[in-house]
Amino acid sequence: MIDEGFGVEQKPAEVAAGPEMVAAETGAGASPRADSRPASGMHVWLRDLLAAVAISAFIIIFLYQPVRVEGTSMLPVLEDQDRLFINKIAYRVGDIHQGDVVVFQYPRDHTKSYIKRVIAGPGDTLRIDHGQVYVNGVPLPEPYVPNRFTDDRSQPEMVLHANEYFVMGDHRSISSDSRDFGPVDRNLIYGKAVFVYWPMEQVGVVR
Repeated sequence: MIDEGFGVEQKPAEVAAGPEMVAAETGAGASPRADSRPASGMHVWLRDLLAAVAISAFIIIFLYQPVRVEGTSMLPVLEDQDRLFINKIAYRVGDIHQGDVVVFQYPRDHTKSYIKRVIAGPGDTLRIDHGQVYVNGVPLPEPYVPNRFTDDRSQPEMVLHANEYFVMGDHRSISSDSRDFGPVDRNLIYGKAVFVYWPMEQVGVVR
């Protein structure tokens, strides 16, 4: 069974906008007017509020996206139902690195999204011998995989082609990952997990 994905939570920004108050101009012979300073203050406050909402919307829509983890294959770093932000622009302007926790469209069904850790990238030679990962012939240190989450699966040696990434869950004994569905094409990777914001006990940078 596929054990790890996430549900995207997107909520449109809500703006509370009231009638704009504008100070009236006074000319010769005009009747006295009330002090316009409170109206000006309201105008400034409303302008600042709308600017803050616009900036927040820009960040959420174009830079970061809130998502919800569904499953336990990224334990202990990510738990089921964790809420986190992913950076959607990181890989448009930068490279994908070994060790990054990435979100991508499931290669066999692009309507589903998965979250896994990058183990190897283009040009790398990879093999797994009874749970021990070797990249370019060197054992890969994996401090993010506790002993209780390891398994003894093996993977024949393979060379990753251009734009291919081998990804795995940290909870190796239950994760469905590149050992099952193969390498993930870069075009399917659309975000980098950066920060857990809920629940409070899990708040922190994703490493």
